Amino acid sequence: MTTNRVRELLLGAVSGELAAAVSLAAAELVAAVVGPQASPVTAVGGTAIDATPVQVKDWAIRNFGTEDKLVLQLGIVAVLAVFAAVVGMAAVRHRWLGVAGVALFGAVGAVAAVRRPVGVWTDAFPSLVGAVAGAAALWLLAGRIGATDTAEPAGPAEPAGAFDRRGFLIAASAAAAFSAVAGVVGRRLNATNAAAVASRNAVRLPAPLSVAGRVPAGADLRIPGAQPFTTPNPAFYRVDTALTVPQVNAATWRLRIHGRGVTKPLEFGYQDLLRRPLIERDITLNCVSNEVGGPYIGNARWIGVPLAGLLREAGVRAPSAGGPADQLVARSVDGITLGSPVETVLDGRDAMLAVGMNGEPLPFVHGFPVRMLVPGLYGYVSACKWLTDLELTTFADFDAYWVRRSWSAQAPVKTSSRIDTPRPFASLKAGPVPVAGVAWAQHRGIDRIEVRIDGGEWLAARPATEDTADTWRQWSHVWDARPGSHHIEVRATDRAGRTQTGDRQGTVPDGSTGWHSVVVTVE
Repeated sequence: MTTNRVRELLLGAVSGELAAAVSLAAAELVAAVVGPQASPVTAVGGTAIDATPVQVKDWAIRNFGTEDKLVLQLGIVAVLAVFAAVVGMAAVRHRWLGVAGVALFGAVGAVAAVRRPVGVWTDAFPSLVGAVAGAAALWLLAGRIGATDTAEPAGPAEPAGAFDRRGFLIAASAAAAFSAVAGVVGRRLNATNAAAVASRNAVRLPAPLSVAGRVPAGADLRIPGAQPFTTPNPAFYRVDTALTVPQVNAATWRLRIHGRGVTKPLEFGYQDLLRRPLIERDITLNCVSNEVGGPYIGNARWIGVPLAGLLREAGVRAPSAGGPADQLVARSVDGITLGSPVETVLDGRDAMLAVGMNGEPLPFVHGFPVRMLVPGLYGYVSACKWLTDLELTTFADFDAYWVRRSWSAQAPVKTSSRIDTPRPFASLKAGPVPVAGVAWAQHRGIDRIEVRIDGGEWLAARPATEDTADTWRQWSHVWDARPGSHHIEVRATDRAGRTQTGDRQGTVPDGSTGWHSVVVTVE
């Protein structure tokens, strides 16, 4: 391969990368007008999430945690970078082929945006505009690589007409500058919906009619290394499919209640809900993707409108009372659907439409302005964030988002426990060592917790004072540690008499099982 050909390929690759950057930056700017969900990376990423096998999703959550979305976006950008380099190299001698490659990128983004669950035809605009901008940039850059340089005479090894160095540098600099400025501006505009932020800042939550009692003095053992009883909002886990956190304007938000067995369809605005009697409750929420001993669980003080009262106002009856609907389907503004058993929602537990979390309006990442909560059910069937629609139907007639992806339609929380301290592979000093953690069986409550060392007999741990049956319960055990390597296990028993099983099961289809354990070394 000649030196000129190598240079052409390198410059072509650079041109492709710059054209891709121009395309993405232009698309981000347009998405700031159309909506952040229409950004090509977000749209393609959302489509990839929907198409990803459940085992792969579970692996991503397990290995990347809340950074799984960032990893996906970086992966999309990496694939695009490789594609852009190839397209750019092809465009050096076949500019129309390069334009076709950019057009293909735009078409993929446009189709992905429109075909999302809440996609509309205008969502195609960012990708299409980005494709036009990227194609124009690539056409201009590729033309400079094969144009005549009128400013400098060609050298003996460089034939005339091979490379317009000055023109290429000017075009490349312009493309880079546009990409940087437009990309940053577009990202910032898409990341912040000023009207939504202002609407949240203006919220003053009314005092609840039914307040939660003070957390009992002995509920938080305050043992170093153990989780606090109440999880601060910034530390509360987040698991969802939204690559861009929806920022919903509370002033324009609406909620419908309709469907089978509804005799009086209802529609509310945010202020309508705030004017209703509110309840305040401590509720532990956990994700079905939580592996044994995993972090996707938290306890918060929620304020909301009792859901059962709203359903009864709409004329809904439980199936056991002759109601025709056995599933309540909650829809999010991003198109996600969750299905809860109507019988469970109406059985007297504190199911609610939450508007507040730990004394403040819901954070955007946790569902502002309104999310749903049903104590005792895993989040994927009960805790819809950014709620906008509630429809009464049946499990036979409709499969919610996660059910179509191999998860169970109904998912009561399993009795579980976790060791928070000591940490796995900790190096400890011989003598008294506090072993502590949390146990949970929402809406049933924890009866006892037991610990065993090195496969010996099960020993009763000291449970913290219970707040309510809907919250987790801390526990502790003082272990007289002797030198050597040791294996510590924990199990819990709920008030229904069910003892946590030691049989290991993954998270699919209805939550993990098994005893959490840690291995430590005592010196």
